[in-house]
Amino acid sequence: MQIKQTAMAGTLESSDIQIMLSQGEKGITFDLTSDVKKQFGDAIKKTIQDVLASYQIDDVMVKVVDKGALTPVIKARAITVVQRAMDQKDQPNWEVL
Repeated sequence: MQIKQTAMAGTLESSDIQIMLSQGEKGITFDLTSDVKKQFGDAIKKTIQDVLASYQIDDVMVKVVDKGALTPVIKARAITVVQRAMDQKDQPNWEVL
């Protein structure tokens, strides 16, 4: 599936994460900013990649600013931003949830 528009979800508050998706050209590219990138950067990317895979999105640019979010928060924000980017705000994909 394709990203229809640039979208963002999340805040820059403590214990949250902000994810922005925009159209990509060759695969999934990440720009990750996090104080805990060294310890948890791979886990953050994997959580977001799993959500993207469940929506069959493979060409996207992902910009992430993490402020110490836990995995369920990362997943919720990723699902939200994907639905916004695909313009499916009122039609959630229940199988993904």
